[in-house]
Amino acid sequence: MIEMRWAKVAMVSGLALFALLVCFNNLVDYGSNFAFVRHVLSMDTTFPDNALRGRAIANETLHHVAYGAIIFGEAVTGILFAAATVMLLRNLRAPAADFQRAKRLAVLGAACGFTVWFTGFMVIGGEWFAMWQSPQWNGQQAAFRFYVAILLVLIFVSLRDEELPGASS
Repeated sequence: MIEMRWAKVAMVSGLALFALLVCFNNLVDYGSNFAFVRHVLSMDTTFPDNALRGRAIANETLHHVAYGAIIFGEAVTGILFAAATVMLLRNLRAPAADFQRAKRLAVLGAACGFTVWFTGFMVIGGEWFAMWQSPQWNGQQAAFRFYVAILLVLIFVSLRDEELPGASS
């Protein structure tokens, strides 16, 4: 069914646009989200008697490195999803096996995005740096929305596609 293939293209392209826009915004308005990274890594807004504060990183150079890694991950995620969109479009009317193979970059984009928003924000930021304790610098809800959207699209895109009517295998 061609409509299912179009839906997969639309969803993957939406994730590409999202990740690239987040990356672009972080580059254009570097200071806003850099403050977020600095506060999370410094752990300066966590609970005052937090026994985990020994994990804090106060070095501003390392803050820039961490923020650069986040931006890089967002860029790679967006590029992979954009390339996946192109591959899916190129194989839109191809036999099911070819369309299935064209999904590989979408899977890699999802893995990269999951690494950024789940591993980076939920595991490292949320748990290691106790971001959940900060009333102001807590990005866990936003990160949750991002990686759940990525996972839901990945599940849908991964579903096997049928042969299109009249397509030659």
